[in-house]
Amino acid sequence: MTMIKVQLPEGTKTVPKGTTVQEVLEAWPGKSQVMAAKVGNELRELSYRLEEDAVLTPVYLGSPDGIRIYRRSLKIVLMRAAKEIFPDCRIRIMYSLSKGLYGEIEIGRHVMERDLRRIEERMREIIAADEKIEKIKVPVAEGIRYFAEEGLHDKVELMKYKQTDEISVYRLGWYHDYYFGYMLPSTGFLKEFELHYYLPGFILRFPSEDSPDKVPPFVEQRKLSQIFYEYEKWGEVLEVCNVASLNRIVAAGKGGDLIRLAEALQEKKIAQIADQITQNRERVRLVLIAGPSSSGKTTFAQRLAIQLRVNGVKPVSISLDDYFVSREFTPRNEKGEPDFEALEAIDLDLFNEQLADLIMGEPVKIPRFNFMTGRREYRGEILQIQPDQPIIIEGIHGLNEKLTQAVPKDRKFKVYISALTQLNIDDHNRIPTTDNRLIRRIVRDHQFRSHDALTTLRLWPAVRRGENKNIFPFQEEADVMFNSALIYELAILKKYVEPLLMEIPHDCPEYSEAKRLLKFTSYFLPLDEHEVPSNSILKEFIGGSCFVL
Repeated sequence: MTMIKVQLPEGTKTVPKGTTVQEVLEAWPGKSQVMAAKVGNELRELSYRLEEDAVLTPVYLGSPDGIRIYRRSLKIVLMRAAKEIFPDCRIRIMYSLSKGLYGEIEIGRHVMERDLRRIEERMREIIAADEKIEKIKVPVAEGIRYFAEEGLHDKVELMKYKQTDEISVYRLGWYHDYYFGYMLPSTGFLKEFELHYYLPGFILRFPSEDSPDKVPPFVEQRKLSQIFYEYEKWGEVLEVCNVASLNRIVAAGKGGDLIRLAEALQEKKIAQIADQITQNRERVRLVLIAGPSSSGKTTFAQRLAIQLRVNGVKPVSISLDDYFVSREFTPRNEKGEPDFEALEAIDLDLFNEQLADLIMGEPVKIPRFNFMTGRREYRGEILQIQPDQPIIIEGIHGLNEKLTQAVPKDRKFKVYISALTQLNIDDHNRIPTTDNRLIRRIVRDHQFRSHDALTTLRLWPAVRRGENKNIFPFQEEADVMFNSALIYELAILKKYVEPLLMEIPHDCPEYSEAKRLLKFTSYFLPLDEHEVPSNSILKEFIGGSCFVL
């Protein structure tokens, strides 16, 4: 018997060649929370067999990869259980909501809560039986035949554009399905979940990164749900509901028409927001724009200002960056590093004092922050506004009342902006908005900040922590939400991001994330950017914007 050495965080094990990752980790403390492992820098399933000496790092449920694997495995249980209760049903997983996945079930009539309870009961039976989830590699043609027989036409269309000879199909008992990403080896790992009734569908809820031991409390996100619903209808107008339908348009040479339609819909929404502000021009003095990284806040603010001017309103803009405290007073994070995204990194007293003076019609000496010296400077710039001029403020803390506490709440208009991707790979595989924004940021950082993809990926976890702390808790406070995602954009970003991801070496911990994103972008046919207008939010990332960014 050939033996191999496996290096673990607590030491080295000698095991027979062909031992699975799960068998190596069977005595690992907290093994019930291990979802997979990094073998070297490659993410591997617990069922992966080790054929040579390896360095193995457990991947826990409380990590992004761990959560992805858990929810993906939970979905296949949901799909099989639903098919056993309602054999002719169609399930669509549509978007992330309330720390879960919102989806809808078509059964030929309105779905009632008792229907969901039957499905949930069957799911728990499958999980209690600890049934195997097996990966099977099949030729693409065979997969297409199977999906056609099962009526999974979304997958049939997707496979037509697959650029490989075979695909990995997952099998749970009699049920087969295709998923983007890895799975758990059996259902017994899926101890915690909820199937929450949420008209007209459901929310499949599960542990999260900050709550890996249990399903977090349900918090309704009514405004976010409404904006997703609105953009689902936009997808119907554009006749693009998944990657296959986008690829079909691109392959037919109709990408330019799609770009113009998508941009026109987005411009219409910006104009509607400007109309809301104009209708309340006597009351609204501050327009606050906030959203997570790579949402397109800067371009949106400029386009909103133009639409306000069309309405006869002359807004002025103030940058929060100019109100940073001196660098030596910047608060520190848990690692002792400067936390420039903390609310306390802003001189709130000065900021609110100057806002109050401006609103009262007083002239104000506006500071400029010198990022070279780490201090504010005054360069003789005086700002004074008229009673009907709103102040546009764009920054991550815009929805937090503490930022503008000197201004009454009814004098503010708050806009939450994010790239809320309404496009899915197929019925069962959604495109996370986080991935959309990450791809945008990788491209922008390379184009304008001299950062390679490796640097962006290394910074991304800290960016996400800042968003979870400073932005997402306040998103439901917005008066209006704006979706900056463009239904065609990943077909454009593909050719920009793929070469950057391919540069990440195999010996870097970020290699597995680069590989995941490359697999994701492989689903898209490329679309040329020459018909993207110069005022598009997408130009903020790929270059060529008509705005000074």
